[in-house]
Amino acid sequence: MKLIIGNKNYSSWSLRPWLLLRHFEIEFEEIRIPLFTEGFEATLARFTDANKVPVLHDGDINIWDSLAICEYISEQYLDGKGWPSDSTARAMARSASAEMHSSFFEIREHMPMNCRAKRRIDFTPELHAEINRVQQLWMQLRTRYADQGPWLLGDFSIADCIYAPMALRFNSYQPELNSTSREYIATILSHPAMKLWIQQAADEKEIIEFAEVGEMVD
Repeated sequence: MKLIIGNKNYSSWSLRPWLLLRHFEIEFEEIRIPLFTEGFEATLARFTDANKVPVLHDGDINIWDSLAICEYISEQYLDGKGWPSDSTARAMARSASAEMHSSFFEIREHMPMNCRAKRRIDFTPELHAEINRVQQLWMQLRTRYADQGPWLLGDFSIADCIYAPMALRFNSYQPELNSTSREYIATILSHPAMKLWIQQAADEKEIIEFAEVGEMVD
């Protein structure tokens, strides 16, 4: 099995299935293609017609889109354990994941994932509204499932993979957060696989200028 990803410093979509595979210790070959470098489109075209990362190759099967890849891994390799076993928790996990997958465009634009950066930005009312919605969602899940474990729905799930890039964004731009959000971010950042991702992101040499937003903080 091969997972084709982009830069670890910038590619939020790549992180999600990578984290799921690493957490459950599923063997795979990682192929990193630095984005927006000379020849990257031609290289990426060898693996997908979608011209985007991530892509999973499993034998003759080719899956693109991070959520679809996570669903496939859960079904084919985890006997469905990528999602909570309880039907209510599973529905909430999928709802939260779908919202992240299709929303939060202000955060995506003004707080691009940049693992190695600490930046100061202006928080517009629209940006504050989206940050508050993320916190509301995290609070709702953590309040309900706190007695079952430290993750969004107690045990680690695809939902945590989907929100891991958000934790990295908040860590980089340091918006004002409530204690539940800070505790959840600390949980994500303490995961051994996340520590490895961040370390390898710091070692990358490529710079994507449009993702280098804000004023640097010492």
